[in-house]
Amino acid sequence: MSKQDGSGRLVTTTPTADATANILHVDMDAFFASVELLERPDLRGLPVVVGHRSQRSVVTAATYEARKFGVNSAMPMAVALRRCPQAIVLEPHFERYQHYSSLVMSMFDDVTPLVERLGIDEAFLDVSGSRRLYGSPFEIATALRRRVHAETGLHCSVGAASTKFVAKLASSVAKPDGLLIVPEASTLAFLHPRPIGNLWGVGGRTEETLRGYGLNTIGDVANTPLDTLQRAVGAAGGAKIHALAWGRDPREVTTRADEKSVGHEVTFETDVRDADRIRRELFRLSDQVGRRLRAAGATGRTVVLKLRFGDFETITRSKTLGEPTDLGRRIFEEVRGVYETSGKVLTPIRLVGVRMEQLTFAGESSGAVGLWDDDADWREAETTMDALRARFGPGSVTSASLLGGSTKRVSRNARPDADVSGRPLGAE
Repeated sequence: MSKQDGSGRLVTTTPTADATANILHVDMDAFFASVELLERPDLRGLPVVVGHRSQRSVVTAATYEARKFGVNSAMPMAVALRRCPQAIVLEPHFERYQHYSSLVMSMFDDVTPLVERLGIDEAFLDVSGSRRLYGSPFEIATALRRRVHAETGLHCSVGAASTKFVAKLASSVAKPDGLLIVPEASTLAFLHPRPIGNLWGVGGRTEETLRGYGLNTIGDVANTPLDTLQRAVGAAGGAKIHALAWGRDPREVTTRADEKSVGHEVTFETDVRDADRIRRELFRLSDQVGRRLRAAGATGRTVVLKLRFGDFETITRSKTLGEPTDLGRRIFEEVRGVYETSGKVLTPIRLVGVRMEQLTFAGESSGAVGLWDDDADWREAETTMDALRARFGPGSVTSASLLGGSTKRVSRNARPDADVSGRPLGAE
């Protein structure tokens, strides 16, 4: 919604008449990079990029110092290093990000039961029911930002407004390390001067189309007849951006966003032709997916294999299981079968990924393991490894199946398709 480099920053520094700004959007600042800097405080203030230094790698995160050079997440690492040759590249550590995400999300839960996790590093909070205990939205947001920093060393930005769209836009404008309150009466004054690219759902192509109609600001969109917008971007799209341009967004904060899937993938340094190496990678990725599911109290019912080839052709193949599972070994057995029947075993692979869909959570009937657990031995082994990792660290134990050879790769491990710990991975 914004450049996310700190330019054009607006903040609220004193208490304001914010009784209507009961929806908070809390977004951790450059989350992955900031977590890495907890281990490397000597690099603070420098352009730091998180990712793998490889021609095929992508940027996982970047500090604001790097963003000022035009470096952004999901950008090819080669492009990032051309834009900012002096950037310091740090390897990602996803276990650390999950740890700090859990700490921060628990602080949100202390403020209100109405927390909608959007990702591993952001959430909506409805604080309308918390005001008697904790004060105004300004006071709640200020206290929350202070607590997050005091207990984790990390910074977050907060937008407060009467709607989710405006709250999210406000938090992006307040970055880094800021708070912006937009009372309901000030919504249009805040929105209308802003560029049309700030409208939720307006991407590059839609923005180009709208500018072709002479529409450059959200105010221009608001004052354009609805039928004109619908001719330009379609009936549904036109109605949506017209409503948002007038600050209308009926969505409520829900306690669980619709988590669709959780997955991990890896891009290889060079295309891999060895099917056994692909199977080992499938095992490693399946193990990671299983660990994330168990940590979240979730199970999945559909396993999805993703393959990308040297010419960038990408395919997915899926299989729905008879019973939902959270076991890495079961996921592997199923995804290996999908791979071996894909007709692509002899094709050189550039990228491979494993994803679980149709997620259910503890307490939801469709997510329960059946009475007869055919995977009891695997379950015992994996829960034992979970306990050992919790006690001695994430790298303290691994399956013997992962020790039989190495595959040079550029991990994208990545941001899961949805964060199931409570919630994922949104943009920073």
